[in-house]
Amino acid sequence: MLDEGRDARTYSEMSTATVTTSVPPGPRLPRWAQTAAFLFFPRRFFDACRRRYGDAVTFSTIFDSRFVMLFDPELVKELFKGSPEQLRAGEANAPLGPVVGPRSVLLLDGAEHLRHRRLMLPPFHGQRMAAYESAMEEAADRAIDSWPVGEPFALLPSMQSVTLEVIMRAVFGMEPGRLDDELRRRIREMLEPIASSGLSMLILLARASRGGDEAALSRFEAQRRAVDELIYEEIARRREVSDLAEREDVFSSLLLARDEDGEALSDAEVRDELVTLLVAGHETTSVGLAWTFDLLLHNPHVLARAREGGDDYLDAVVKEALRVKPVIAGVGRVVRGEPFALNGYAIPPGVEINPSITTIHRRADHYPDPKEFRPERFLGDGAPDTYTWVPFGGGTRRCLGASFALMEMKVVVRRVLERTELRAVGRPEKQQRRGVTLAPKQGVRVVRTR
Repeated sequence: MLDEGRDARTYSEMSTATVTTSVPPGPRLPRWAQTAAFLFFPRRFFDACRRRYGDAVTFSTIFDSRFVMLFDPELVKELFKGSPEQLRAGEANAPLGPVVGPRSVLLLDGAEHLRHRRLMLPPFHGQRMAAYESAMEEAADRAIDSWPVGEPFALLPSMQSVTLEVIMRAVFGMEPGRLDDELRRRIREMLEPIASSGLSMLILLARASRGGDEAALSRFEAQRRAVDELIYEEIARRREVSDLAEREDVFSSLLLARDEDGEALSDAEVRDELVTLLVAGHETTSVGLAWTFDLLLHNPHVLARAREGGDDYLDAVVKEALRVKPVIAGVGRVVRGEPFALNGYAIPPGVEINPSITTIHRRADHYPDPKEFRPERFLGDGAPDTYTWVPFGGGTRRCLGASFALMEMKVVVRRVLERTELRAVGRPEKQQRRGVTLAPKQGVRVVRTR
C-alpha cells in the first residue's frame, strides 16, 4: 500500500514554508512494484500518489532509484525557469545517446547546448517553414493514394511513411532515387527494433555501452553504422556542391551554419543533429497524427467542424489531440551543483525532476471534463498557456521542431479531410509504450469509405 509520508500540502502553502534538505514524500512500494505500476497502469498510479502526497512525489523504479515527478503547472514553471547549468536536461536524455550520438542537442547541456540550439533554429522559423508545406502535402497525397477502399488498415504505419518522407525531403533534402530509398531502408532497420521494444531497449543499449551484455548493442551498432555510412558520404558530397546556399533543407543549413566565433559544426556534429531530428520528428509526429485521427473519427461533431475548414480550428484540433493523447510522458532535468529549491524541498544533486505531461494535461482545474476531446479549449483568450500545455517540453529546452511538427500535423489532417473519408474500426484505441512514445496499441484501424 502507499505510504502516507509527510502531509501533502498545496503549492501555495509549500512555497512559503521553510525549505528542507529532503525530497518530497512518495510510495514505499518495492522498486519492482513501482516499475510495474509505471508500465501497466501509470495514470491510476499517478492519480493515487497525487491524492496522497500532493503535486510533487518521489518514486523509485528498477531504472532509477530515486526521482521526483511534478503534477502541478506552477511547479513545472519553477522547473522550466531554473538555471540550465543546475538543471541538466541533456543528462536526463542520456538513454538516447546510443541512437542520436554524444553531440546531439538533446544530450548537451550548458553553453554547448545553447550553441547547437542557435545554429539549428533558423530553418524552423519564418519563410523557411513555408517552403516545407509542399513536401508535406505531397507525402500526404502519396499515402492517401495507397489506401484501399472498403478494407480495414492501420493508419500508424502510413503516418510513419508520411513523416519519414517529409524528413527525407525537408530535413535531409534528398531527392527520389536509389540513395533516398537505401537511406530510408537503413533508417527503418535501425529505428524499428528500438520503437517496438519499448523504453527498456534504450536503457539496455545505454547499459551495454558501459560494459554489460553487448549482444543487443552489437546488432544495433551494425544498423547504426549502415545509416552513418550514407550520411557521412552525403555530408562529404554536399560540402562540395556549388548551390549549397540556395538550398532550403535543414541539412544544408547545418553545413552553412556558423557560431559567434565563425566556427562550423563538425561532420560528427552534423550527423548527430540530423539523426536527432530524425528520431525526434519521425516517430513522435506519426504517433501524434495517428492519435489525432483516432480522436476525430470517434467524435463526429468535431470531425464535421474540422471538415468545414479554417486553419485556426485545425490548429486547435491538433493541439487538443496532443493534450488528450500526449506522445511523450515526461521531460526530465537532473539536478547538479547546489540542491534545487522546489515546493518547500531542496532536491539534492543527482536526482531527476520530471514533469508528468499526461497528468498535467488531465487536471480538471485547468481542463474541465479533461477526458473530453474539445478543440474549442484552444480558441480565444482563455487558451492554455505554456505550463498547462507541455507536449513539447518547455523553457530553454522546448522542442526545436515544435512549430514544424504542428504545421506538419495540420497539413496532413487537412489533406486527408479534403480528399477522402475514413471510418473508425472498433472502439477508441488503447495506449501502449512504443520506444519513447505512447502509441495507439492497434495502430488506429480504419476503413476508407470513398
